[in-house]
Amino acid sequence: MTDVASFEQMEALAAYALNEFGTIDVIVNNAGIMPLSPLHQTKISEWNSMIDVNIKGVLYGIAAVLPHMKAKRAGHIINVSSIAGHLVFEASAVYSGTKFAVRAITEGLRMEEAANNIRTTIISPGTITTELLDSISDPDLKTSIVEVSKIGIEPASIARAITFAIEQPADVAINEMIVRPTIQKL
Repeated sequence: MTDVASFEQMEALAAYALNEFGTIDVIVNNAGIMPLSPLHQTKISEWNSMIDVNIKGVLYGIAAVLPHMKAKRAGHIINVSSIAGHLVFEASAVYSGTKFAVRAITEGLRMEEAANNIRTTIISPGTITTELLDSISDPDLKTSIVEVSKIGIEPASIARAITFAIEQPADVAINEMIVRPTIQKL
C-alpha cells in the first residue's frame, strides 16, 4: 500500500502507472482520516496526521501526476473533500480545516491548469458508511458520531459521482459536487 503522506511513494506510484499503462488520465485523491476532537484536548499528533494525510497527501498526489498531465496537455485530478469542507461542526475544526484546504487547492489548480486541458473535480461527501469513524479516539465523541452516521449512504454513491465527472467530454469539467444522504440536514 502506498503512503499518501510520502511524496516519494506517490512519485513511485505514478511512475509505476506510467510504466504499466503508458499514461495517467485520472487520479482520485481519496485518502483521508478524521480523528475528531475538541481543540482544547490539544491532540497535536492527530492534527499532524490529518494535515499529513488530508492535505499533503492531496498535494503529493497532484505533484506526482501533474508533470505528465501538463506534458500531454490532458488529465483529470479528482480530490475528495467532505461536507466538513463547507461547514464546521463542533470537534471538527482541524478536520474541517483540512477539507477546506482541499477545496482551495483544487480551485487554485483548476485556475492554473485549465489552459492545459487539465480538469479538476472536488467531491464533497456527506455521511458515508466507511471506516473513517474508526480514527476517532475520543470514545464519547465516537459513540455520538457513530449514531449520527447510521443515515450514511454506500461508498458506491461516491463512485458513481466520480464516474459521472470522468465520463464528461474533455471540454466539460464538473468542478464540484456535494453528495450526501437525502435525509441529511447539514
